[in-house]
Amino acid sequence: MTAADKLIIALDLPTIEEASAIVAALGGDGVFYKIGYQLLSVGGIDLAARLSAAGKKVFLDFKFHDIGATVERGVKSACRLGGDFLTVHAEPDVLKGAVAGRGDDPRLKILGVTVLTSLDQAALARSGVMTPIGDLVLRRAEFAAEAGADGVIASAQEAAAIKARFGDALAIVTPGVRPAGASADDQKRIVTPAEAIQAGADFLVVGRPILKASDPAAAARMIAAEINSAR
Repeated sequence: MTAADKLIIALDLPTIEEASAIVAALGGDGVFYKIGYQLLSVGGIDLAARLSAAGKKVFLDFKFHDIGATVERGVKSACRLGGDFLTVHAEPDVLKGAVAGRGDDPRLKILGVTVLTSLDQAALARSGVMTPIGDLVLRRAEFAAEAGADGVIASAQEAAAIKARFGDALAIVTPGVRPAGASADDQKRIVTPAEAIQAGADFLVVGRPILKASDPAAAARMIAAEINSAR
């Protein structure tokens, strides 16, 4: 797997036209793309299918969260898109439904969302969750492993503990990654690409530092080079 395969470019843009322009600008430097809520209702499903047909890897960041039976049916439908990763919330019934819905699909991997990187301990406390973030992430990673999921979404700050507990049994996908000097934007628990890889992350999700760059392809190459140097 190359460094470019480990870089998931988040197409967090308001229109399919803008997302398609970024894909075109990146060319061969863009291998793996994330499609989330912002594009979902304006043609993101079709874009996912087109990217897959063009040989790109696709991360369906849908964060399913419902009763297990409903999630199972949703994941069965998502399998038709030809995606590589699909997110669900890391709760036992949700994960069980997602794994059942994926069935024996040879491509789609189920990832459990542990704790969003936009949240810190104070934000959790406001929601009534007093468990330390590190402990909560590990508990939810255990749920994912027990359900037969393929990996988790987690901050690099928790990646080392997950890797120590589960080894290669769970892939770790880390959002909230910012090159040195970049704005944190709405993220709370951020790290650089090198720090994330060194902590044990297997894949990095990067959006604005690439999307807002004057030369997106050059920005992607710089991040891929940092990933490669940290491996």
